[in-house]
Amino acid sequence: MAVDYTVIVVYLAGMLAMGWWGMRRARSKAEFLVAGRRLGPWMYSGTMAAIVLGGASTIGGVGLGYQYGLSGAWMVLTIGLGLLALSVFFSARIARLKVYTVSEMLDLRYGGRAGVISGVVMWAYTLMLAVTSTIAYATIFDVLFDMNRTLAIVLGGSIVVAYSTLGGMWSITLTDMVQFVVKTVGVLLLLLPIAVVKAGGFGEMRAKLPTEYFDPLGIGGETIFTYVLIYTFGMLIGQDIWQRVFTARSDKVARYGGTVAGTYCLVYAIAGAVIGTAAKVMYPKLPSADAAFATIVKDELPMGVRGLVLAAALAAVMSTSSGALIACATVANNDIWSRLRGAVRSDGGDEPHDEVKGNRAFILIMGVGVILIAIALNDVVEALTVAYNLLVGGLLVPILGGLLWRRGTAPGALAAVAAGGLSVIGLMWGYGILANQPVYYGLLTSLAVYVTVSLATRPTDPAVLAAWRERLAGRGAEESPAPATG
Repeated sequence: MAVDYTVIVVYLAGMLAMGWWGMRRARSKAEFLVAGRRLGPWMYSGTMAAIVLGGASTIGGVGLGYQYGLSGAWMVLTIGLGLLALSVFFSARIARLKVYTVSEMLDLRYGGRAGVISGVVMWAYTLMLAVTSTIAYATIFDVLFDMNRTLAIVLGGSIVVAYSTLGGMWSITLTDMVQFVVKTVGVLLLLLPIAVVKAGGFGEMRAKLPTEYFDPLGIGGETIFTYVLIYTFGMLIGQDIWQRVFTARSDKVARYGGTVAGTYCLVYAIAGAVIGTAAKVMYPKLPSADAAFATIVKDELPMGVRGLVLAAALAAVMSTSSGALIACATVANNDIWSRLRGAVRSDGGDEPHDEVKGNRAFILIMGVGVILIAIALNDVVEALTVAYNLLVGGLLVPILGGLLWRRGTAPGALAAVAAGGLSVIGLMWGYGILANQPVYYGLLTSLAVYVTVSLATRPTDPAVLAAWRERLAGRGAEESPAPATG
């Protein structure tokens, strides 16, 4: 394993080095939080694909393929479909707003009264997303070094916190590009063909497995529908995703670069399911479906290649973890702490240099909190389900309503966030956290309340709507120009 260890150590050292390099570029709030809004199509596509394809998409996607066959691709497919929908229909408008958070968008659209409540919901979502990604380090480092769970979480989490704190979005962008390349080579170009060959090819796989393993809908219609609600719609509104849209140098880059990233996700989804299906042929009685990825890597790959593929898994986890961490810190600082102190700024203009220090401090504080929660928390699936249920049930309707429906009002948005969020919490208490009903009924409740209250209250001030239209057109929020990158 010496060669494999060397590959991993070099990879981790490279992440820290890029964090240090990114620190030298992040000299303003815009540079630190959204990479100066100047990413070109190559860097934008790579970093967007990196953040949405995390440990759940890699280790979990292979596990679903092991359990359900090719239909196990649906979870990651719905992520890709959500990214495609965001890129084609909404990303250009989002990029032109020149804001830093989803809550700032809500304030612009509804008149400045939705920020704190929506910020708290978004903060809870990004926090749990960061926690669940951090927990995944335990699985990978256990395979690599037979390491204690707590030590693994501290090691992996500390590296991500270090490079994220140093350079903010610039460091994360640079590391994500490396992670994108490592994932592409490790999973698509190495693990996929090797797994299929080791399993005897597709003919042998068909001969040894039940026919339902090759049924595109074998995982079940209700499960697919739930994935669409949680992951496809979650891609449309998550702060971690929007913050990447804000990094695009133009609305065209956001649209076309995101479309490329979404298409890549669809390919990655099918690859994961095929790898899991091959693992089922080779190891039909694994104690856990989620062990399929680690088992096939550990037992079937040659020295050096094994280290690269494990680095790919580590890259998948780190990209999601770092993206969720900076999103969590951005929301905590800009949408909650600053507003509570009465220091609201949503004009998107130049910010004092010392705001970098403030955002850097929040990343460090949130990062330490994420590591501590990850150590204490055992049930990753439940934590992630709560996060996505709150996000979709509480914020989907007010956000999409603001983008699509002129008659939506601030009272309607606030009522929808409260009603949807409380409904989801109550229904999870009644039906169980992993039940499908909470997100179904919570979303319907949020929609009904949003429409009813909006129609029952005075329309949004025409001056607010006029300012909103100006921002959607890309006017009224100019920042200092900077050279494009990538």
